[in-house]
Amino acid sequence: MAEGFERISIGFQASMPLSFRVSREELDRLLGALGSEGWHDLTGDDGTVRLNLQHVLYVRTERQEHRVGFGS
Repeated sequence: MAEGFERISIGFQASMPLSFRVSREELDRLLGALGSEGWHDLTGDDGTVRLNLQHVLYVRTERQEHRVGFGS
């Protein structure tokens, strides 16, 4: 995973979750905006996503890198 980025999943009311990698600062901005109305721009390592905050149900963070195999 890119240094300084965290993988998050954003769940919506009527669609599949969105997986995205963002900086800690972007994640903090998103978490601060939850519960409000309107649109929020979320910038990650792949680009920018515009979210309608009224439809966001949850934000899940994955802080540890996934490993496959023995000896983890």
